[in-house]
Amino acid sequence: MATKKTEDAFSLSFDPARLADSFRDFAEKGAAQSKDAYAKMKTAAEEATKTVEATLESAQTGTVELGLKAIDALRTNAENSLSHAEALLGVKSLSELVELQTAFIRKQAELAVEQARTMQEATRKVAENVVKPGKEAAEKVVSTFRKA
Repeated sequence: MATKKTEDAFSLSFDPARLADSFRDFAEKGAAQSKDAYAKMKTAAEEATKTVEATLESAQTGTVELGLKAIDALRTNAENSLSHAEALLGVKSLSELVELQTAFIRKQAELAVEQARTMQEATRKVAENVVKPGKEAAEKVVSTFRKA
C-alpha cells in the first residue's frame, strides 16, 4: 500500500486559476513594457525629426548666405574689370598701360585673397551652424545614457 508521502509526490496538482493569473500577469507586464518602449521610440523619433529639420534649415540658410557672398564677389570683380577696361581706353603710352595693368593685377590679387578669407569664414560659420543641432542631440543622448 502506498503511503501519503508517495501519493503527494506523484500526484499532479494542477490549478487552472493560478495558471490563468500567471499568464495574465505576464501579458500585462509585456503590454506595459511594449507601451513604454513605444513611447520612448516615438519620443526619440520626434527628436530625431526635429534635429534633421533644424540641420536642413541651417544648411539652407547657410547655402543662401554663401551664394549671396559669391554673387557679391562676382559683382565686385565684374565692376573692377569694367572700370579697368574703361581706364585702358584712355591709355596714351605703353608705360601707362603697363602701370595700369600692374596696379589692376595687384588689386585683383589682394581682392581675391580677401574674398577667399571671407568665403572661408562664412563656410566655417555655416558648417558650425549645420552641425550644431546634431551635436546638441548627440550630447543629449550621451547625457541620458550617463544618467541611466
